[in-house]
Amino acid sequence: MSHEEQERRSTLLQSAEKFVQNISASGLTIYDPISVGDPNLWIPSAELEALLDTKLIGLELGDLPLRTRSKVVKEQVCRILGYPVPESFKKTQPRFVGQNFDTYSQKSRNLQIWNEEISSSRRYILIQISPEDVVTRVKVVSGDMVAKLDTTGTLTQKYQASLVPTDKTTELVAEEDTSHLKPLVNQGVKIDANTSPISYPSPDKLMPIQEIFERLSPLVGESFADVGSDQERNRGAELHRLVCKRLGYSDFKDDGRFPDVRHQLLELKLQTSPTIDLGLISPDSTDVLEIPKLNGKQIRHCDVRYALFYGKIEDGQVKLTHFFLTTGEKFFTRFTQFQGKVLNKKLQIPLPKDFFDS
Repeated sequence: MSHEEQERRSTLLQSAEKFVQNISASGLTIYDPISVGDPNLWIPSAELEALLDTKLIGLELGDLPLRTRSKVVKEQVCRILGYPVPESFKKTQPRFVGQNFDTYSQKSRNLQIWNEEISSSRRYILIQISPEDVVTRVKVVSGDMVAKLDTTGTLTQKYQASLVPTDKTTELVAEEDTSHLKPLVNQGVKIDANTSPISYPSPDKLMPIQEIFERLSPLVGESFADVGSDQERNRGAELHRLVCKRLGYSDFKDDGRFPDVRHQLLELKLQTSPTIDLGLISPDSTDVLEIPKLNGKQIRHCDVRYALFYGKIEDGQVKLTHFFLTTGEKFFTRFTQFQGKVLNKKLQIPLPKDFFDS
């Protein structure tokens, strides 16, 4: 772990411990609901991962039956988060209602989810167990991230839309931010050199959608190496890098969480075909986004800004030909929605070999 990563981990742990103290003092159980983004009780995913990854690692489970192993892990999670351990765990969905997550202990790379749809708002705690039955790594992912891991076709993307370019190379679909977000944005924002694009947004550093449009429009005409259609994530990372630079960030960061440039509530899409895959998140959803409140306001999925870049592949290069920017609220006023199937049965998703390495 680099020095920068160690410092970030330390900061996350300090923040997480404050939540744990508040939870412990509250007397709440894992079944008591908490508002997403509650500044005192809701543990954000980054903090939750740092805390569980630090304190669960090394837990020895021995040769326990699967159900007993699962119970032991859940009991330990309760203790780490400051919750009392229940005498027995209710069969709720999810098991940890208050923090909205389920735990999955993984001795193999085969993630199994039984008899329920993957939820975009739910968190999935994936716990790596070594051949010696010791916890070695913990990852916290959203339902949408789980859906992206499915390479078998078992799970069909829930939301898709169609992008049809016109002669107009840049389009500002939503000329203003949502009325909910508009009071929180500021003109002429300057990004500090040490600010990460994946840090939580703050009202004094949140650009209005018009300014984002002006900063990103010059990317039309830019090109970068095409790493291949089977390397979609890496190809998207090149676009992500260009976007971060244009917005004023000194470094590129991507932790795979939604939205991509969290500091600006900006989700990125690179399109070399008309079909836009949106995963389990509908852009116009009024569900609350899993980030801390801004000036007391909960941010919704529909408040997120979507930057869509359309490109064509020429001579081993991806050339950006069109740029669209919209709010989630106005997304389907420009891009036609069509809906696929969602399977409600046991899902088996093979995790990538390097899943727990990053």
